[in-house]
Amino acid sequence: MDLLRFITAGSVDDGKSTLIGRLLYDSKSILADQLEAIERASKSRDDGEIDLALLTDGLRSEREQGITIDVAYRYFQTPARKFIIVDAPGHTQYTRNMVTGASNCQLAIVLVDARHGVAEQTRRHSLIASLLGIPHIVVAVNKMDLVGYSQDVFSDICIHYAELAQKLNVKHVTYIPMSALNGDNVVDRSESMPWYDGQTLLEHLETVEIDDDANLEQGRFPVQYVIRPQTPELHDYRGYAGKITSGQFRKGDSITVFPSGETSTIDAIEIAETHLDEAFTPMSVVLHLATDVDISRGDLIVRSDNQPLSSQTVKAMLCWMDSKEFKVGNKYVLQVGTFRTRCSVREIAYQLNVNTYEQIEGVEQLRLNDLAKVVLRTAQPISFDPYTTNRASGGAILIDETSNVTVGALMLVGEA
Repeated sequence: MDLLRFITAGSVDDGKSTLIGRLLYDSKSILADQLEAIERASKSRDDGEIDLALLTDGLRSEREQGITIDVAYRYFQTPARKFIIVDAPGHTQYTRNMVTGASNCQLAIVLVDARHGVAEQTRRHSLIASLLGIPHIVVAVNKMDLVGYSQDVFSDICIHYAELAQKLNVKHVTYIPMSALNGDNVVDRSESMPWYDGQTLLEHLETVEIDDDANLEQGRFPVQYVIRPQTPELHDYRGYAGKITSGQFRKGDSITVFPSGETSTIDAIEIAETHLDEAFTPMSVVLHLATDVDISRGDLIVRSDNQPLSSQTVKAMLCWMDSKEFKVGNKYVLQVGTFRTRCSVREIAYQLNVNTYEQIEGVEQLRLNDLAKVVLRTAQPISFDPYTTNRASGGAILIDETSNVTVGALMLVGEA
């Protein structure tokens, strides 16, 4: 059974937590004790209804404020597919939380309040989803019950958002009118909107095609560990363990090792002491090479017929995640896959206004949650692919040298 990882994003009071609660409740993915707990907690409500938002707003401070403030992960499954819901906050000050949560998602649900239409936060969330290369967007037009289930309201929002999607070059957008509060078109089809003949949200999540999203062209294998037992029984054993982050490898393939540039061929592919003729993403395997090559943790093994970029000066989109300011000249540790090297900030090309998409030039420093295009100079060449073509080998992080804390998320663009 395959797995779909998706994130929900929406403005305050768009009903994001209620939507997730409704999805879990109507798909019968709530344990009996969880249901009893929220029933007890909902007794004070005047309308007597169960507050499904309580299923997701797990922190006391979240409940007190009525907003989501931290990333949480919810797991459920149906007969068709397994799901991981990434519940990330929508506030501007929590942009870093959303970037972190969305980085591995295949689909984003962008909630739009039917009364307010496409708002500033809709544009911000869509921009972040676009920057992170999330291939599928669902525009969930929520609270349709508060606009009389009007088809005209829904159509106007679809037209407005389509213009936005075109600017961001988002290709796969699905629009669903719903009321999370009443359960319209979340799991069950709504009788209040007979004019809508598309899928419910759960039907879409169960059937959206994600097999084509996997990058099977660019064979990339970051080495995590060199296995060299040096025992009498395994005197000549040398294997390279790691996870295939994209593409596929076959026995006999010609490979190149970065950063050294040395070449060899794959002699064997092993997984749990079983030998395979081929392996593909996201399998974790041990590769054996036909010749002795100097390889250590952090090196990148690629198929020789499709090689990555290699450079010491790179351009990248940055989401800054630290309270300390990001400035030209600052030094950090850059990690791409399992490879680490020191780097310095050479330039802030422009800061991106996440609400208007304006590119602001002449910026000298970045603050927490800022997005910007930057240029970095690394101590050693790094091997990577542009993030737009390969999320696995095009993503990177910045680490503070003194605290060892991750302070920035990078989407690598290319050589500077």
